[in-house]
Amino acid sequence: MKEGGKKSIMNIKDYFGRICYKGPQEKIDLETLTEVFQHHIRAVPFENLSLHCGETIQLDLEPIYDKIVKHNRGGWCMENNQLLFWAFQTMGYKVSLLGACVYAPEQNAYHKDFSHLLIKLVLEGKTYIVDGGFGVAYQMWEPMELISGKNQPQTPGLFCFTEKNGVWYFHKLKRKRFRMDSDNRILCHDTVKNMACKNIYSFTLQPRTIDDFRPSCIKLQTDPSSMFLKKSICSLQTTDGFLALIGWVLTETKYNYKDNMDLVEHTILTDEEVQKTLKERFRIQLDKKFVPLNNCSISMF
Repeated sequence: MKEGGKKSIMNIKDYFGRICYKGPQEKIDLETLTEVFQHHIRAVPFENLSLHCGETIQLDLEPIYDKIVKHNRGGWCMENNQLLFWAFQTMGYKVSLLGACVYAPEQNAYHKDFSHLLIKLVLEGKTYIVDGGFGVAYQMWEPMELISGKNQPQTPGLFCFTEKNGVWYFHKLKRKRFRMDSDNRILCHDTVKNMACKNIYSFTLQPRTIDDFRPSCIKLQTDPSSMFLKKSICSLQTTDGFLALIGWVLTETKYNYKDNMDLVEHTILTDEEVQKTLKERFRIQLDKKFVPLNNCSISMF
């Protein structure tokens, strides 16, 4: 019960139903943590569609819960990771929030202000980072132990953290990509040099509250230079890769398709096909008119 006698709308069993999780709910261990996390990223899309439907993205937890659990939507990092934080905390895990500065490849530098929300989790004397809110090819599939310089292979690729002077950096070594179009024509193979280690974000271990993210939440929705205003994004992890709808382009990626190479297929959709794809492939039905957009050259892959 909330203060003032108002009943909370949030229920962990409803959340488990939303992510189709039917495993143990009382166990506090890495296996259960990982299973809940994977169910979340395969059921709840990373998406910013509200911005392209004339809606405002809320930062408070109950509207986020209502949007994702009750209305079968997804969200960006401040929504997905805040809901995961609540779920893990409700289950009994020791969690806290961190803020990360996303790497800007066009500037070859990390943004100065943190805008990405992360979860730090301590379990059996070990510290883990859990991030269910990055999406596309940079989405981790398992909690990552916070150890500098240790390569941590996962299905999406090889992830690692490095630390310098109290600042942690998150990287991914990508595989080569075997790219095809919708007519099964081979477009190209990536060369070995494109398998370089990709910078994703940096962060410190200073605990944050959700109020610390309010300035960046507003800025990402109002600053004309914000990528989220220039691109409509919806991505969902699958059992062997991910789906991504950026503007009118649907990308389907299958990890480790052959010879340490990912299979990437692109399909250009019509406006009508975009709406159908959101409903059938991402299980999202929008209440307001959605306008696809891709006016930003920054690649998310």
